[in-house]
Amino acid sequence: MSPLTSLNCLDERRAFPAVAPAANWFALYTSSRHEKKVARHLSTRKIDHFLPLYRSQRRWNDGSKVELELPLFPSYVFVRLDRRERARVLEVPGALMLVAGTGGEPAAFEEKEIDMLRSGINLCRMEPHPLLRSGQRARIRSGPLAGIEGIIERIRNGFRVVLTFEIIMKSIAVEVDANNLDIVAA
Repeated sequence: MSPLTSLNCLDERRAFPAVAPAANWFALYTSSRHEKKVARHLSTRKIDHFLPLYRSQRRWNDGSKVELELPLFPSYVFVRLDRRERARVLEVPGALMLVAGTGGEPAAFEEKEIDMLRSGINLCRMEPHPLLRSGQRARIRSGPLAGIEGIIERIRNGFRVVLTFEIIMKSIAVEVDANNLDIVAA
């Protein structure tokens, strides 16, 4: 099995035992371009984690094409742990800090946000997108990302919804059929 395969979100769920209910998902901020190394260290230490990857075609200077698997959220890996265990995660080489909310405490994600992202990453075409603050908000009606709200951005043959994860101030774009969107009042 290749190292990239072991980072697949569905494989990780089976690889680690169930975590105590007190555990939450947090965003771990990493050194730039060290997300996959941090994820490998977390696997070695049997720390439940999730590194969402997307595929991107690139053309090198010599004209050759290559398909890369890149982090959907550059510099972030999601970890599931009890807040008291944060020192164990921060000992990982390349791990810098857990993203904090108000009061300086690590900001937890809702379980459903991570579950939807995990199930949707293999079913929908996702890619990073610049953070947007303006535009019309919409909620995805059905499918693996049902219930997620985002900002609509019109594209040629359909709609692209930009989903923003406020805690880490990052966004991703997902292509969605216009019939699968409900407009959300501002």
